[in-house]
Amino acid sequence: MLDLVSSIHAHQAAQVIAKNVLAELASTITPGDTEASIVQRATQMMARRGANDTWYYNCPALVLLGSRSCLSVSGREYQPSSEVVGQLNLVTVDLSPSIDGVWGDCARSFVVENGRCTASPSLLEFQEGIAFEQELHARMLAAVKPGMRFMELFEFANAMISAEGFENLDFLGNVGHSIESAREHRRYIEKGNDARLGEVGLFTFEPHIRKTGGAWGFKHENIYYFDPDGQAVEL
Repeated sequence: MLDLVSSIHAHQAAQVIAKNVLAELASTITPGDTEASIVQRATQMMARRGANDTWYYNCPALVLLGSRSCLSVSGREYQPSSEVVGQLNLVTVDLSPSIDGVWGDCARSFVVENGRCTASPSLLEFQEGIAFEQELHARMLAAVKPGMRFMELFEFANAMISAEGFENLDFLGNVGHSIESAREHRRYIEKGNDARLGEVGLFTFEPHIRKTGGAWGFKHENIYYFDPDGQAVEL
């Protein structure tokens, strides 16, 4: 248990940086911003806090907005676009800081209305997407146990997404992965993975969704682990 506790503390330092940058970033987004400018600003903000590296290929910040918010793309191929935010948009920022080889991994979707980020959107599709991401995480927390298999969480999450009139935008339907010390060792919450969640110290939950037939792709990502009582807890 000591090793897990040490791992939790180490990863928490990187994750706190990611969360703080995302919280600060929201107030800085302007109509003239692009994916490229937001990537640059987020990367600089992480570096100022001591996270100068990334574990995710060469992609410390993956930003998707507007016509690309529904795009499922790996950091290996990602290139930020020059499309501007404008007056109405959805901006998803996925941060992957690394401190001495220890990962953070956190994503949020920011609604832009009237040229400013807002936590209380007026557009119904924005309201529904943001609210359903919160519901997915809450229902996951209530359902998962250390003995649950990765593929069972995959099936559980995708059943919820479909039942509520949404679709999973990940090209394989994945909804998360284990947190490792090497990128290639990640185990995915995917079809056919019979590993148990309790076999890994920490894992992400990050469904990328849109309302069926909708124009906007939402993402909300946190890292989770199991406490000594077997309850999933957000890092």
